[in-house]
Amino acid sequence: MKRSIHNHSIANVAQFKQQMLYWAQGQQTLLWLDSNDHSDAHSTFDALLAVGVSSSLCCKQSTQGFEQLDAYRNKAQDWIFGQFSYDLKNDLEALHSLNEDFMQFPELYFFQPKKIFILRGKMLTQLYLPDIQEQAKTDFKAIKNQVILPKNGSNKLKVEARFTKSEYLSKVEKMLFHIQRGDIYEANFCQEFKAHGTLDALQTYQHFNEISQAPFAAYFRQAEKYVLCTSPERYLQKKGDKIISQPIKGTSRRSSDPKEDLALATALLTDEKERSENIMITDLVRNDLSRIAQKGSVRVDELCGIYSFRQVHQLISTISATVNPEISLIELIKKTFPMGSMTGAPKVSAMQIIEHLENHKRGMYSGALGYFTPDGNFDFNVLIRSILYDSANAKISFSVGSAITVLSDPEKEYHECLLKAKAMREVLGDFK
Repeated sequence: MKRSIHNHSIANVAQFKQQMLYWAQGQQTLLWLDSNDHSDAHSTFDALLAVGVSSSLCCKQSTQGFEQLDAYRNKAQDWIFGQFSYDLKNDLEALHSLNEDFMQFPELYFFQPKKIFILRGKMLTQLYLPDIQEQAKTDFKAIKNQVILPKNGSNKLKVEARFTKSEYLSKVEKMLFHIQRGDIYEANFCQEFKAHGTLDALQTYQHFNEISQAPFAAYFRQAEKYVLCTSPERYLQKKGDKIISQPIKGTSRRSSDPKEDLALATALLTDEKERSENIMITDLVRNDLSRIAQKGSVRVDELCGIYSFRQVHQLISTISATVNPEISLIELIKKTFPMGSMTGAPKVSAMQIIEHLENHKRGMYSGALGYFTPDGNFDFNVLIRSILYDSANAKISFSVGSAITVLSDPEKEYHECLLKAKAMREVLGDFK
């Protein structure tokens, strides 16, 4: 579908980004993606906003969800934005999810927006459906005049962990038993934290984003369901005939002391256990990409690169490939989903054991948010470092996890989870 194009120069980009979000917050459906000024060879925009619904696809309990999405995308012939739940794995393998689903998000939701806003540097591009193109000028003026409201107070919520510490340690010991027996050699084991109460979703997201400044941040609303995301991780991007994945494995805390902070980053880069986590998942992602790539085209462009974010240091690898032209767009997703960093290796065995040892249905957590373009490109993050909110039922959830390998110390894995939970607890007002 051909959209009308409207370009504008923006003087104060930081302020305009806030105005866009405040202007859009009244919409029942919107997706905001923000790179937070992180830029690399694979960046395509600084921020992107999709609002309004021309058409949509919602699969609450998915069977053949990917096939439905393929038909929907082919019919729309346009930009579509949305989310994949982790539990779509059950569509791809002989797997199931019987744990409690506290948040009950759809397993798959995509929408064709009426209005799209793309920021690149100081240039804003509006892409509007033909029947509403006359609204572009009015909307731009309204955004420029949008008042940014003062914060209306902090959250003060009590967060509860589904696992006690002793339960968590016991589960990790069982995971280690599976590794020592040879069932798997790595798995991402996660725990859920939950709360009851109400949030100002937008202001909570802005606080969350301010203290995290992650490259794949997102604010997603679909009716009463919200995702407040500060993910540092890219799941999969297709640009032309190239595809890349950037798994994260290996985490260290930050320090306000520059010398200690540098020492922490250096220690992470040389840590045998942390590097082995990353290398094993890099190998898994290489294998996933080999299923969709032209023979001999899979490359590890960067192995265990050290990247520093507001809350943590991380090890990130970049794997690229040339797409096999015989593989359909949806097959590219199906043969690589869920992200290897959130499952383990071997992938199916790890997912089976994860399901048995975890006590919650992951749902949106460790799924993906992103978009497809009309010309067959796409980009999706890994949905981690995220708060899920159901305003209708006053329910809030976030999950954190760590990679368990034969070198894992259960006590250290527990403290890594608490480190990753720190920012979520802070914005929810729970400072334990």
